[in-house]
Amino acid sequence: MRKQIAAANWKMNLNLEEATGLLKNILQAPLQLLPGREVIFAVPFPFIPMAAEKSVGKNNIFIAAQNCSNKKSGAYTGETAAFMLQSVGVQYIIIGHSERREYFHETNAMLAGKIDQCFLHQLQPLFCCGEPLSVREEGKEMDYVARQLAESLFHLTPEQMQQVVIAYEPIWAIGTGKTATTAQAQEMHAFIRQQLEKKYGHHIAQSVSILYGGSVKAANAKELFSQPDVDGGLVGGASLQAAEFITIIQSLD
Repeated sequence: MRKQIAAANWKMNLNLEEATGLLKNILQAPLQLLPGREVIFAVPFPFIPMAAEKSVGKNNIFIAAQNCSNKKSGAYTGETAAFMLQSVGVQYIIIGHSERREYFHETNAMLAGKIDQCFLHQLQPLFCCGEPLSVREEGKEMDYVARQLAESLFHLTPEQMQQVVIAYEPIWAIGTGKTATTAQAQEMHAFIRQQLEKKYGHHIAQSVSILYGGSVKAANAKELFSQPDVDGGLVGGASLQAAEFITIIQSLD
């Protein structure tokens, strides 16, 4: 049975007091997470120790970093290594978010290195893929996403692949208020699972959780998550509002 996941990506928002209050308000809600349901908080680096401390003893609540270096350690001023993140209570790392690809020019090869660093330090990658509007308009979104998967993930062993969570994020639907229709989301999620099956076989393809990211909110979460190949969401702006994100969590199948 695939895990159903609500992942909050707080991006570069909030100060410590605001972050602490938001997390407290969400964790105080009667979430009643069933087995196989997880909530992940991808918080800014300075808030990781706080979030890790607040989540101690909370079943199925996990802390993620929003990025890591593709280097193990060394003279890389301003970078953060995966082993450092593991040491402060992180369990997941977001790899390849579209903002990292676009603003910081992260390549598929670079992301493969970050994936490897995750596995060197027993961290689970939450790998993002998805196409920009220009590619969607050309009808080449399937080829685009297939290349992202192949160049960043398909060097992994079958056992490692089972530990990866994939988030499909149509770039044209992030922070724009636009959302892929449920049919569009399901179509791409099914395609991603088909690519996994070609490479790793049916069992592994069916065991990998694939999240939808792109203007997920309380009003559309239930419909999106009801699709057979959509296993939850990677949530941006709506995760900064306690009531919104609590409703999204409760929308998990």
